[in-house]
Amino acid sequence: MEQQPIELVIFDMAGTTVTDQHEVEACFAKAAKMSGLKASDEEILAAQGLAKRFVFEMFWTQNLGEGHPDIQTKVDESYAIFKEVLEEHYRTQPVFPTQGCLELFDYLKSQGIKIALTTGFYRVVTDIILEKLGWLEGLDENRVGNNATIIQASIASDEVEKGRPAPLMIQKAMRLLGVTDAKRVINIGDTPSDLQSGAAAGVYLNLGVINGTHTMEQLMPHPHDALLGSVDEIINILEDAKVKI
Repeated sequence: MEQQPIELVIFDMAGTTVTDQHEVEACFAKAAKMSGLKASDEEILAAQGLAKRFVFEMFWTQNLGEGHPDIQTKVDESYAIFKEVLEEHYRTQPVFPTQGCLELFDYLKSQGIKIALTTGFYRVVTDIILEKLGWLEGLDENRVGNNATIIQASIASDEVEKGRPAPLMIQKAMRLLGVTDAKRVINIGDTPSDLQSGAAAGVYLNLGVINGTHTMEQLMPHPHDALLGSVDEIINILEDAKVKI
């Protein structure tokens, strides 16, 4: 059965389309330390890509025990500190696209394939990053663009009922952009939760990138169709597969 044309490529942000030298983990670790939460570097890395409030809830439950009455108060405190630390970081530090990202965006635009960004960040930080990169320009109040904008949609984790590994951000991107068949969608990210959400959504190709926050060895056990050295290798996949576009 012939593969239908790809209509949409959905990308993670930090580590996939936005260069990340483990800054998010550092901000998370700082907020954890400031609020008295115990979490190892390995645990924090493993939780990359998940909605950050959910991660604080998960860690505080581990620290205090299931059903402890102070969990939500501690989560609120840690998350508030994390937001301050993270927003300060992205407001004051330069932000760069990842290797090959802009070339891939240009290629997809030339082929009429839409671009959506999903993220474990909440909307405020997402917009800070998008604005610094120039990718917010032209998007409407729902963060939906058009053929002339660099990206066509942005979905943050606080805009769906459940963040990754649930597929809801991918599904929302499809709805916003009028794509009804997941087999016309490619998903790519650099974390286990990115790959888990792509698999849950049933996309045509579920791809990992290994020059972000996770290595090939760390991503290998998670559902994927291929692991790429950089995002622009999608161009070769589309060309080699002779996908009708």
